[in-house]
Order: sequence, then C-alpha cells, then structure tokens
Amino acid sequence: MRFLRKVAVAVLCFGSVLSFAQENDLGAWYMYFGNNKINKKLNFHNEIQYRNFDGVGDLEQLLIRTGIGYDLTENNNNVLLGYGFILSQPYVKGEKVENIEHRIFQQFITKQKFGRFNLQHRYRLEERFLQDDFRMRFRYLLGLNIPVNNKEMLPKTLYISAYNEIFLNLDSPVFDRNRVYGALGYIINKNMRIEAGYMNQLQENKNRGQIQIGFYNNIPFTKN
Repeated sequence: MRFLRKVAVAVLCFGSVLSFAQENDLGAWYMYFGNNKINKKLNFHNEIQYRNFDGVGDLEQLLIRTGIGYDLTENNNNVLLGYGFILSQPYVKGEKVENIEHRIFQQFITKQKFGRFNLQHRYRLEERFLQDDFRMRFRYLLGLNIPVNNKEMLPKTLYISAYNEIFLNLDSPVFDRNRVYGALGYIINKNMRIEAGYMNQLQENKNRGQIQIGFYNNIPFTKN
C-alpha cells in the first residue's frame, strides 16, 4: 500500500507539472544521461534529450549525444571527445520546419568539494555542422550539488542542484545564450539518481522557461 501511495503521488505531481507547463507556455525537457565506466580510466558518455514546446507532444528538439572520456586523475579531470545528432523542429512564421545538425565536441570536466558543496566546471568546444552552415561555439558550465539530509552525496540522499551555463560563438554575434537552472534531486543508489527542476534560457531576443526531468545512470560496464 505504501508503494502504491508513492506511485499515485508521483503520477499526480507529474500531471500537475505537465498542466502547469501547458497553461503557462513553458517548455518541458525529458532527459537521460549515462556515464558508464569502461575501466579505471575510460568512460562511455551517452544521453538522450526529448525537448517539447509544451508539456508533451509538440517536439521542439531531439538531441542524442555520445562520447568517450578519459580520467586524468582518479574519478576527476575528465577529457572527452563526443558526437551529437540534433533534430530541431522550430516554428517559422507559424509553420514547423525541420533542421538536422551534426556536432563534434571536446570537453574538460573538473570537480571540487568544499564541505557539502560539490562543484563541477565543464568547458566544452563544439563544431556544428548545420544543413547550410558551419559554426563553432564555446560553452562554460558551473554546476553545484548540495546534499540536504546527509553530509555526503550518498544513496537515499535528497539534494539541491543548480547550474549556470553560458554559450559563446566564435564568430559574430559572440553571445549565443545563457541558462540558469535549479532543481531537487534524489540519489536512488550509488549508480542512479533523478532530478526535477526549472531552467530559464536567455537568448539575444527571447527568454523562455523549461521544466526539466532528468535520470542519471552511472552503472559501470566492469567491476574493475
């Protein structure tokens, strides 16, 4: 019965989130992130993001990314080479159009810890192959996780998550966009966690909010 109550509450909360997104013209992003150890140094990154203009059903963008990373130090200072496929369906003069982008990216992630504050710095360079254009872009993300009911990010821990990410083009205009994010997360076990939150995206001539729900999977391919 307790399990059924939890499921019912989760379904009701999820329905409320979708209704809120539709009524307030918010977008909704549903995201899966995998970061799976191949061995002590190598990791396999994989992610799928399904982005909607409203709660569900009106596709804005489908993003699939994958890559191979290498830890310069144990579980930290990771360099990664990746590829992304992006299908976008924006509205142009009231009509949907379809754009496909292929993207190569290089990134460096480093982590720091100050008491309960878990910081992450991500530096990413992207080479973007659009249908009729080629562009390059630099991104910097500063992320923060703070455990609430434990001192460490352990299983069964509720935590606060936040980040700010700025996007800069290597040609004009230099400023592309900025994202600010805040969420609550829960660590299911040592290899899985979930987050639900809100992200505001500021671009040159528009500003829009997105509800985000993310699932993170770190199950290693090997026990070594």
